[in-house]
Amino acid sequence: MTTFTISRTASALFVGTVAAIAQSAALRVWNVLRAVKHRHDAAMLANFDDRMLADIGLNRSDIRDAYSAPLWQDPTALLKNRAGDRQHYRHATPFGLSNQAVTSPSLVPDSGFTVPSTGRSSHLTA
Repeated sequence: MTTFTISRTASALFVGTVAAIAQSAALRVWNVLRAVKHRHDAAMLANFDDRMLADIGLNRSDIRDAYSAPLWQDPTALLKNRAGDRQHYRHATPFGLSNQAVTSPSLVPDSGFTVPSTGRSSHLTA
């Protein structure tokens, strides 16, 4: 009876190990296929001109950097990070200024300035 219990436990352990290895292998294959698909989708960006790339926050060197990564890595992750960084820095407050509105002095003096009277009706003075 003891041998039957031991062999059943060993076979269950073996089946569980094989299932875990198969799941890990399937996940790796899925990740590689997804990266290849994203690489193919991102290949369209290479056909964009510099102005179009700038509109989405990228430049040519970003495209080259993304495609210099190994084949199994997703190039769109790098492109997303670069575009996000540029968008963040574009909207950041420049030169350490605070977010308060900067006011400038008026060009028209406020004290004692009045429009001189012309003696004509108001609809003729504009």
